[in-house]
Amino acid sequence: MNPLQKLAYYVVRFFTGLPGALADFFSGMGRGIVRLVKGTGQALGRYFGGFAKGDLITKGSYFVMGLGHFTRGQVVKGVIYLVLEVLFILYMVLFGGTYLGKFFYGFFSGGTVGNVPTQDFWNEEEGIYEKIAGDNSFKIILYGVLTFLVILFFLMLYFRSVAESRENEATVKAGRRCPGFRQDLKDLTDKKFHLVLLLLPMIGLLMFTVIPLITMILIAFTNYDASTEVPQHLFSWVGLANFGDILGGNSAMSGTFLRVLGWTLVWAFFATFTNYFGGMVLALLINQKIVKWKKLFRTVFVATIAVPQFVSLLIMSKMLTYGDSLEMSGIIVQLFHNLFGVDLKFGVDIMTTRIAIIVVNMWIGVPYSMLICSGILMNIPQELYESSRIDGAGPVKTFFSITLPYMLFVTGPYLITQFIGNINNFNVIYLLSGGAPGDLLRYTDGAKSTDLLITWLYQLSLGVNRNYKLASVIGILVFVISAVFSLMVYNNSSAVQKEDEFQ
Repeated sequence: MNPLQKLAYYVVRFFTGLPGALADFFSGMGRGIVRLVKGTGQALGRYFGGFAKGDLITKGSYFVMGLGHFTRGQVVKGVIYLVLEVLFILYMVLFGGTYLGKFFYGFFSGGTVGNVPTQDFWNEEEGIYEKIAGDNSFKIILYGVLTFLVILFFLMLYFRSVAESRENEATVKAGRRCPGFRQDLKDLTDKKFHLVLLLLPMIGLLMFTVIPLITMILIAFTNYDASTEVPQHLFSWVGLANFGDILGGNSAMSGTFLRVLGWTLVWAFFATFTNYFGGMVLALLINQKIVKWKKLFRTVFVATIAVPQFVSLLIMSKMLTYGDSLEMSGIIVQLFHNLFGVDLKFGVDIMTTRIAIIVVNMWIGVPYSMLICSGILMNIPQELYESSRIDGAGPVKTFFSITLPYMLFVTGPYLITQFIGNINNFNVIYLLSGGAPGDLLRYTDGAKSTDLLITWLYQLSLGVNRNYKLASVIGILVFVISAVFSLMVYNNSSAVQKEDEFQ
């Protein structure tokens, strides 16, 4: 089977396996939901069963957290649980409950997020209009999400308190003494020390990743843009209308999305595999026995990594500038004009700009691939090559039968992460071309000819129109595309399918 036949075989195998992979994905989600429901049912069974079988103190601990602790010798822990319950109640009454109520106002009926709009008030003494601040829709969503997480955290503490109360009851009935606060502190510095170390990172993850992420997802179900930007106006829940617009309901918007998505996938494919195979070829050439000064060549190529990526991209952007005259153009444009008589219309011609972006990306990406491939080549068993030479295999057959399969097996997960990383490669496009050239046939909300979905999302969020709802929808769709692709390709890669053969 020649290389083209192999490529065709793997392409056909990928698309024929696509329905099965999607079926496995959704069936796995279904099994996860079933296990979640089953586990929740079992937990509720233990909860109500413990209440029915418990004594009066245990029953009271279901309503007053810590009651089953400080009445059985665990005074400090009981006080901590009681204080946390009081703080939670105060939080819900004074802050969280208000935002939670406004969060659900109109949620199921497609109404506004909040119910008190900002109003103008005529101040007769000053002779001016003053604004009476109303509800801030964005803050309502943000603090609503925060309140959900606070409730979830409190429920975890609550169920833990109830479970410990039942354990304390069993301990007392068995004639033993409940462990004191000092023992709990000792456990936190010994058996449960991992919980102490993970506490601060988990708080940071919730505050700076989970809450903003959920808020962004919820924005996709509203009409939040520059026209409804707070605090001037309230914005409304619109359900799946934004998804419908970008997936076909609005022909201009959906047409732009499909064209940007198409270029994003083309860019990710070429950016990934040009760097990968370029680095592989470079590593193979340097590792040849006839090549001298191997360390020098590696150092020269790796020197590009020492230069910050944004510096290289900005310099290359200036060198590729196509000006009004040859003297005002970049040095690379001048060299091509003088040597080959070709005008590189970077930033003007779409195809020229896209090809130049891919080539420049090779300049900053091939050295990384070369280092990875060099390390793998040094670890391929030489016995395999000796056997292939004895069998009469030439260099090409040896490469496609031994080197390439081994490389793909080891670097399969790396290729997937590189492909997904290139889908979201903001730096190269933004710093090199800025999305240029423009294309007036597109939906005019910030998308240009070399924009990726991620750079278009940036323009939508921070551009003139500030179309936050559309940016949120694009962010969700990018995540879905990346997740589904990663799962399907990884499950069909040699790293999974042929794991036993390479061990």
